[in-house]
Amino acid sequence: MWEPLSDRFTCIAPDLLGFGTRIPRAHLPRGPRAWSRARAHQLLELLDQLDLDRVHLVGNSAAGGAAGLALMAMAPGRVSRAVLMGGAGTGPQPVDIPFYGDPTRASMRKTLARLVADQRDHLRLIEELTDLRWRQALAPGAEQAFRAMFDSDEGVERSPDFAGITTPVLALHGELDRVSPIEVSERLVRRLPNARLMVVAAAGHWVHVDRPHEFCTEVEEFLST
Repeated sequence: MWEPLSDRFTCIAPDLLGFGTRIPRAHLPRGPRAWSRARAHQLLELLDQLDLDRVHLVGNSAAGGAAGLALMAMAPGRVSRAVLMGGAGTGPQPVDIPFYGDPTRASMRKTLARLVADQRDHLRLIEELTDLRWRQALAPGAEQAFRAMFDSDEGVERSPDFAGITTPVLALHGELDRVSPIEVSERLVRRLPNARLMVVAAAGHWVHVDRPHEFCTEVEEFLST
């Protein structure tokens, strides 16, 4: 999936806080904005460790996308161009917390299937990710951390200053996204001074999975401009 981009760019995929092995055991951030800021600080530390002064950024949904917005607001000089996907976590919070109301393998599979336009096109990938994500979701501390992401932080954490984010941004949104409606990205683009929206036909929330060739082509072209 990433070969066309890795041939042109050095690609780094950080293990963001709350995923994989990076589950905080204490001092959990509370609420989506606090988590975005914590992940942005994590990204800044990683850039400093790798001695990377300025990078491009590709961030998906309420984790990578929201962290990318927080990073650009926090340290605008560190990001040259950004691709934000699925609304970058700027839509309304879900009514119910996913998965943990019914923490079964079947529930995890159903959650993942909603991220693509048609699960029949990705059966092997969904099965592999179901086993991986199910194990991760049941690891000690995972549920506590995940629920903390959905705590209210109104009045505690400020939203990023969208008007102050002048970094060129390409917002990608799947036409068939069942997680976040296109209107979320439309509103985001209107609030960013230097952004444009591309709606990807026949793609769900995971544009890069449903339309990998188109995704890589558009990202490469935008980042190379």
